[in-house]
Amino acid sequence: MKKVRVVAAIIRDADGRIFATQRGYGDWKDYWEFPGGKIEAGETPEDALRREIWEELETHIGIERFVATVEYDYPAFHLSMNCYLCYVESGNLTLKEHEAARWLSPNKLTSVRWLPADEDLIGKLSRDL
Repeated sequence: MKKVRVVAAIIRDADGRIFATQRGYGDWKDYWEFPGGKIEAGETPEDALRREIWEELETHIGIERFVATVEYDYPAFHLSMNCYLCYVESGNLTLKEHEAARWLSPNKLTSVRWLPADEDLIGKLSRDL
């Protein structure tokens, strides 16, 4: 099975809310996810995360800490996703690729339909944040 390595930003604001984005394309259109993307050859996960967030949201982020690696088998590939707790350094979180976005308090994380791989993080975040 093909293996895809990605990074995801769990962007938290000063009020403890988490930024979630809604996919606007593909097989998983309308599902919610933590923003991020593929790690390119020669990139560290942290560099890939900063690049992806700039490309998707025109925002510079600071990385607070590593949270978890999620391993998930989708029908066509195995996903390995490194997830980091982040904060906005500068920018306005402008949606370039996503259909919508929401700031969710920890007790509202289950109010949206997450991608299966992202869903695996929700319980952990609800307990740890």
